[in-house]
Amino acid sequence: MGLAGDITIEALQPYLSAAVPALGRVETLEKFATGQSNPTYKLGCSGGTYVLRSKPPGTLLKSAHLVEREYRVMAALAGSDVPVPAMVHLAEDASSPIGRAFFIMDMVPGRIFWDPAVPEVDRVTRTALYDQMNGVLAALHDVDPMARGLQDFGKPGSYFLRQTTRWREQYKASRTQPNAEMDRLMDWLAAHIPDDDGQVALVHGDFRLDNMIFRHDQPNVAALLDWELSTLGHPFADLAYQCMQWRLPHSGGMRGLGRLDRAELGIPSERDYLALYCDRRGIPEPDNWPFYLAFSFFRLAAILEGVVRRALDGNASNPETAKTYAAAIPLLAGAANQIIAGDTK
Repeated sequence: MGLAGDITIEALQPYLSAAVPALGRVETLEKFATGQSNPTYKLGCSGGTYVLRSKPPGTLLKSAHLVEREYRVMAALAGSDVPVPAMVHLAEDASSPIGRAFFIMDMVPGRIFWDPAVPEVDRVTRTALYDQMNGVLAALHDVDPMARGLQDFGKPGSYFLRQTTRWREQYKASRTQPNAEMDRLMDWLAAHIPDDDGQVALVHGDFRLDNMIFRHDQPNVAALLDWELSTLGHPFADLAYQCMQWRLPHSGGMRGLGRLDRAELGIPSERDYLALYCDRRGIPEPDNWPFYLAFSFFRLAAILEGVVRRALDGNASNPETAKTYAAAIPLLAGAANQIIAGDTK
């Protein structure tokens, strides 16, 4: 097929023939139905099957949709204990034949689980999947950014102060309607930012089950994907972001673990998952856990607000999903306000 959205084989072929001749002839280009932020495509070539990931079309917020950063961090992690696809090529904005940056990476075979209850597998396998996720997160935060050439990948220190400010600004720039609970949450976060404890790690920024590919034959993570929000930051940001899953409802678009019998499913409790991570890394469990959780809910709500804004502006990768996200924003703000009111579960 020659057309996938606004990207055509005819536009890509001359550029790729010159820049990455090993790919050979581009035969098919098919957009993946899932994914919201950066459009992603299956690229069938005579030299193999690859994945092309691009910025979305249209006017973008500053510092958003930086596929260049995704490419850089995954390239830097090659050969580490963090599983990532092999990077093939990066086309930056100025040289891209489609008018915006994209990169190409190997297509990793395996399974993606969209439901955190993982109904497709048995209890033993489910437990192993969660253990594997926990291990990958600990391995990521044990990476030495300097040894991987990522010492300038973000600003060290004061992570939560900078991130709270950044996402507050992003949210206000994208806001589609007033939301008193978001306003209350932003004010609380600004007043309760923990003192900087000196921890700096490479953080993924969107660490969750459905951003991983698992091997077909065993419950091992074959690849961790979607690094758009990665930076140097505080490891508890990733940890709390994943632990939101335990508090989100299972019904509806958010697909959390709320109200499920996690013990029966073989899924660890939030407390046990937290303890296992800290044990793996040899660190004490975090103080100020309610802040880290509330910040994670706020940050996700701000991200989704940006998706909704792009949908209204006609630039969303998947407009129908964006409508679902609009309904999720009040849910996220409400959950965060319950946490800061003392409902820490």
